[in-house]
Amino acid sequence: MVIILSYHAKKRLYERGIQFKDVQNTIEMPEYTISKGNKKEAYKKLKDKTLKVVYAEKDKYIKVITIIWK
Repeated sequence: MVIILSYHAKKRLYERGIQFKDVQNTIEMPEYTISKGNKKEAYKKLKDKTLKVVYAEKDKYIKVITIIWK
């Protein structure tokens, strides 16, 4: 499925030095996910930090809302 980034997510990706492939890996192969209404939070440990990706699944794509280091 196609993954698109909101303007906010693109900004956070750049500010936090996160690579798009890490966001993609977190969504496709998370360690765990949490559903909150129509949004999901995917978590994946990368090196010494955990990446949290908040996204919404649409009919033909996934829209990433924000990206956070935990």
